[in-house]
Amino acid sequence: MDALCGSGELGSKFWDSNLSVYTHNPDLTPCFQNSLLAWTPCVYLWATLPCYLLYLRRHHRGYIVISHLSRLKTAVGILLWCVSWADLFYSLHGLVHGRAPAPIFLVTPLVVGVTMLLAALVIQHERLQGVQSSGVLIIFWFLCVVCAIIPFCSKILSAVAKGKIVDPFRFATFCIYFTLALFAFILSCFREKPPLFSPKNVDSNPFPEADTGFFSRLTFWWFTKLAILGHRRPLEERDLWSLNKEDCSEVVVQRLLEAWKKQQKQAAWVAVASGKTVSSEDEELLGGRSRPREPSFLKALLVTFGPGFLVSSCFMLAQDLLSFVNPQLLSVLIRFISNPTAPNWWGFLVAGLMFMCSVMQTLFLHQANRYVFVMGLRLRTGIIGLIYRKALVISNSVRRESTVGEIVNLMSVDAQHFMNLTPFLNLLWSGPLHIILAIYFLWQNLGPSVLAGVAFLVLQIPLNAVVATKMHAFQAKQMKFKDSRIKLMSEILGGIKVLKLYAWEPNFLQQVEGIRQSELRLLRRAAYLHAISVFTWHCTPFLTSVSLKRIQHFLSQDELDSQCVERKTITPGHAVIIENGTFTWAQNLSPTLHSLDIQVPKGALVAMVGPVGCGKSSLVSALLGEMEKLEGKVYVKGSVAYVPQQAWIQNGTLQENVLFGRTLDPSRYQRALEACALLPDLEVLPGRDKTEIGEKGINLSGGQRQRVSLARAVYSDADIFLLDDPLSAVDPHVAKHIFDQVIGPEGVLARKTRVLVTHSLSFLPQMDFIIVLADGQVSEVGTYSVLLQHSDSFANFIHNYAPGKGKEHPEEDSRTAGLDNPGDEEVPLTEDTLSNHTDLMDNEPVTNEVQKQLKRQLSAVSSDGEGQGHSLPLKPLGPAEKVVQAAERKANGTLIEEEKVEVGKVKVNVFWDYTKAVGLSITLVICLLYVGQSAAAIGASIWLSAWTNEAMVDGRQNNTSHRLGVYAALGILQGMLVVLSSIMMAVGCARAARLLHQALLHNQMRSPQSFFDTTPSGRILNRFSKDVHVIDGVLRPTILMVLSSFSTCICTLVIIVISTPLFTVVILPLAAFYIFMQRFYVATSRQLKRLESVSRSPIYSHFSETVTGSSVIRAYDCIQDFEAISDAKVDNNLRSAYPSFFSNRWLGVRVEFVGNCVVLFAALFAVIGKSSLSPGMVGLSVSYALQVTFSLNLLIRMLSELESNIVAVERVKEYSKTKTEAPWVIEGSRPPAGWPTQGEVEFRNYSVRYRPGLDLVLKNLSLHVRSGEKVGIVGRTGAGKSSMTLCLFRILEASEGEIRVDGLNIADIGLHDLRSQLTIIPQEPILFSGTLRRNLDPFSNYSEEDLWHALKLSHLHTFVSSQPAGLDFQCSEGGENLSVGQRQLVCLARALLRKSRILILDEATAAVDLETDDLIQATIRTQFETCTVLTIAHRLNTVMDHTRVLVLDKGTVAEFDSPASLIAARGIFYGMARDTGLA
Repeated sequence: MDALCGSGELGSKFWDSNLSVYTHNPDLTPCFQNSLLAWTPCVYLWATLPCYLLYLRRHHRGYIVISHLSRLKTAVGILLWCVSWADLFYSLHGLVHGRAPAPIFLVTPLVVGVTMLLAALVIQHERLQGVQSSGVLIIFWFLCVVCAIIPFCSKILSAVAKGKIVDPFRFATFCIYFTLALFAFILSCFREKPPLFSPKNVDSNPFPEADTGFFSRLTFWWFTKLAILGHRRPLEERDLWSLNKEDCSEVVVQRLLEAWKKQQKQAAWVAVASGKTVSSEDEELLGGRSRPREPSFLKALLVTFGPGFLVSSCFMLAQDLLSFVNPQLLSVLIRFISNPTAPNWWGFLVAGLMFMCSVMQTLFLHQANRYVFVMGLRLRTGIIGLIYRKALVISNSVRRESTVGEIVNLMSVDAQHFMNLTPFLNLLWSGPLHIILAIYFLWQNLGPSVLAGVAFLVLQIPLNAVVATKMHAFQAKQMKFKDSRIKLMSEILGGIKVLKLYAWEPNFLQQVEGIRQSELRLLRRAAYLHAISVFTWHCTPFLTSVSLKRIQHFLSQDELDSQCVERKTITPGHAVIIENGTFTWAQNLSPTLHSLDIQVPKGALVAMVGPVGCGKSSLVSALLGEMEKLEGKVYVKGSVAYVPQQAWIQNGTLQENVLFGRTLDPSRYQRALEACALLPDLEVLPGRDKTEIGEKGINLSGGQRQRVSLARAVYSDADIFLLDDPLSAVDPHVAKHIFDQVIGPEGVLARKTRVLVTHSLSFLPQMDFIIVLADGQVSEVGTYSVLLQHSDSFANFIHNYAPGKGKEHPEEDSRTAGLDNPGDEEVPLTEDTLSNHTDLMDNEPVTNEVQKQLKRQLSAVSSDGEGQGHSLPLKPLGPAEKVVQAAERKANGTLIEEEKVEVGKVKVNVFWDYTKAVGLSITLVICLLYVGQSAAAIGASIWLSAWTNEAMVDGRQNNTSHRLGVYAALGILQGMLVVLSSIMMAVGCARAARLLHQALLHNQMRSPQSFFDTTPSGRILNRFSKDVHVIDGVLRPTILMVLSSFSTCICTLVIIVISTPLFTVVILPLAAFYIFMQRFYVATSRQLKRLESVSRSPIYSHFSETVTGSSVIRAYDCIQDFEAISDAKVDNNLRSAYPSFFSNRWLGVRVEFVGNCVVLFAALFAVIGKSSLSPGMVGLSVSYALQVTFSLNLLIRMLSELESNIVAVERVKEYSKTKTEAPWVIEGSRPPAGWPTQGEVEFRNYSVRYRPGLDLVLKNLSLHVRSGEKVGIVGRTGAGKSSMTLCLFRILEASEGEIRVDGLNIADIGLHDLRSQLTIIPQEPILFSGTLRRNLDPFSNYSEEDLWHALKLSHLHTFVSSQPAGLDFQCSEGGENLSVGQRQLVCLARALLRKSRILILDEATAAVDLETDDLIQATIRTQFETCTVLTIAHRLNTVMDHTRVLVLDKGTVAEFDSPASLIAARGIFYGMARDTGLA
């Protein structure tokens, strides 16, 4: 370098220590100024340019129209080029005229000039690429200014000292250069306009980061506007920004899905290469059964999100290297303090460098965190999206293994584990780097002594490996328990009504608490391990590996084979063909359907009939591709509409349920509602078709749900309609209307292909042909008349059950009854299905009383005359009525209220509630332990400092053993206090987790039914999953970090004040700024966390709903629509998650600036007071100051994190204090033993409403049911039939009046004393996962013989005894591995076991065939002969033999007398009986 500078005019040395270091007025040599300082910005620009140009090429945003700002920036760059080359030409001119300058005066102007020209070109290139603010050029101009400040000052000082300017031309050009560089830097800080042809962002509130300047992005200043808004008032959802496109679920999930499919494809190739071929291309791609290994989900994650991780690693590397610079500067500062002759500017320079280094660390760290946390959020988004998409297509065998609760856990807990892992990923390489650099620098200072510490670290590795392995095992077990608990809670919430009716809550409460105890036991063990583990973060990757395995296993499960149904080709003229089809629900189960050969012509109306469990619904599922095809071929040509046996209704408006994502066609929509008899229902719904329907259609009757499901199919206008017994849940006259208007030959679907599973034989004569199923096979196929002419089971059944009908009912509708048989003896049968139930007939003889059977069979047939008009007024609302009801709709149409979002500060009583749950004594002990720990830390540090300053005698210190002993004792004491405080915290937090969950669970089990009707189950499950997870696993470490960082900050301030008392001057302003920032930030952060929690619930609610209705979604080919809905809900959650994360970064930069100021002032005051300070105290003070940056930031973030996470306690407490129903048992008011002995039921002026503010559903009901009476309850949908049973069980509480049972007012006794003494067979048969024994007798009150006897009487004996497990037969979630009819028989068996004096039948035989219904009725007549029976009936034949019939109309008693008297009175009942052919 001296060769470039040392010769010629104005030559100098490159470096001169006497000039630059050992002086009180330092300066740099002209050579240094003209070479290294001038070249630094140039080297930076040329080094970064290739990567930057590549980046611009891949991130083109459209060009920006040239502006005045762009012209000015370019002009300044060109001027700088001109100024630099003016210097160059001046030097060349001197060379020509014999004044040879030093070579540096030729090289530097040339290099700088070319670089300035390049900068001007880059400005224009950026404009063409759409760059609004250039970080690369801002840093370049900043370096130019910084590197020019020293020469600028040097030239001025030199001119002042010498009294003249030595080289006026170069002085002038340099001044111009400096001014222009400063101007260029200022101009670069201004943003350009958005690109001209960039996609227009129509969003009113776009995410601001992309359009902000470089410094704003660097310091997160763009977040300040939202922080100010959040400080002024609680944030609302409308305040949140939209997401960047690259952060949206649609983009993120698609990228991960492509990477995952690539992994699946590679795994399939490995399978093929190893000789294990798979059956089809889809099995290769989507995880066939024959693969030898699962595809790697980890690799898919790395491919998708790896680039973001690499960027964060670069920033983290810079931060890590800078973290070792300040300790070296500290050693320089200590040497400065030790040297009394050192110039003061050394100390000030070191203090300034320490401050600058700390600021750079802060900026690099938060940029690294920015990328890594964004990656974490994208990771969670991608995983949730993949799990949702997988859940829509998993096979039925997998569906039986993975319950809704387990999959929800994958989405909530496991996906969160991955997000929590991301901050630790950089530690994989950063940790070893830190250790290596630390050992290197320690070796420089301590020599071989450092090996003792290294040996200790090495010995720690096996211990931590053991701890991490144990943690891995605990985590795996804990997740299983959590899955089981969430699964059980999901089932409880789904069947809460049944639990209340049977008074089974205590048993299920006990089951949940048993699982919870096991979960907490593992939680405590894990916490104890954490307490003794030094490197707790080391466990996190192991914990996440559990989640990785679980998610990978789920994503690798078998999917439904989309090719099992051929949808493109078919024999002309046909819509459905099955050739030799054999189907099963799972590979490990025997075939459910076998050797099927079926052909359905296009446009045909086909009925499928057969006994309970013969495979009717399974055949429909096979046509939908829901079953696994073992052999044969299935062809289905055209779009499909599917109406399942149990209607699937979404939480949304009635209109949304009918449209099902399709655009509204008013005329088609009105036609669908009218055909499905929904118009009269709209008149009674508060918001008509805009009325919100609760989860699972909770606020609709069974018939209404089925008609909405049917209307959805009608509106879809599909080619093929698969109707799985849609008529069983509706009233007889409605069934007749639906068949005539929708399904039948003259219905709206007349030209469509219709496959109808039916229990209504009355409609069979109108079928084009009938498929008779028996034992999973087709036993007969043909038209009604042809089948009757055969002597097979169908004809025998018809002749045995319906002789001589033509004579008894000649007036029957000829169109319905018209058969071309001689004598017209074959007339329509009603509401039933064929059965050849030989197994059911073995023990119970079938009564063949012709008249009774005839009445029963004809009860559902409606005439075409005035009766239909009377009972089903299908008149749409007129314009005037619509106007009158408009306001009511708006007010009353909503059922599910928006989830309440708390605003403002978290209330003190929430912290107090948690403190009480932890235990006041435990809390006090923890605080005392932390005070002791802090005191020990301060004492050890000061003791070490004093030891360092102790005078040396003959090269060694006295009292070394004493000093070492005290220091070791203080260190061991501190360690013991840390472990003890962690253990006490583990004990207290486990206690709090138990008590808070227990209170939540007990309250929910005691909540009234109305609470569950108006609260989505996902909202409740969110409390039991995510919020309980926060209380279990997040609050404890957060509180530990708050206490730890708080004690560190206090220790730091105490030590700095003791070391440098002058520091007290700046404590107050720094503390004020710190507290202001904390208050300013927490208001925003807290509300963002609340919004994030509230927006999380709909994700799980929608997911649970989707899994339940996945077969319907697939049938309508709406998978993509539902994926988009799920993505939208996740995006809505991310809209609060992203600002919540950026608020931490915004705060971190500002709070760490306070910490950096602490470093600066500690160093400055040490320099100022160096004469009175010892090197040991300065080292102690500044080293603690260097730590305080991290501790202050950690403290404020942990305080905010604590306040954000304590919201989980707030949410759990909210649902722990909701209104509960009456006590289960009232000790002072229990009924006498054996009550009720008579079974008398009396309603006295009884009125009831579903919820406060709604109309009465029963009005002044007064009636008396005598002991042993059989009373039928009839009436149209909405008349209040089911409400009566709910009142009897006190599911609904009286608004006025009372109900007396055996003279005892049921409101005076406990709910369980009441409900356990009543028996109900509910309308919807609900089963729980577990054994059949547990479903029949959860309290183990009955013997084995009693259970088998009940099964025998309920006609399930043959089925259960055929199962290898017998009574321990495993029922799947919701009893899905049993048919609906079999589930109803299980409910009958429950009733037979309880056999109380009062039995309520709530439309209990709607889903079973004729013969089984007969057997059930016979069983009820014999087994409940002396009991009081209340029967809610769709079909009048079931109540014609009852003692009396109660006719309800709009919640009042319209008629109440014996059937014969009511018919004779010719009132409402007579009209109904006449409509059904019974009068």
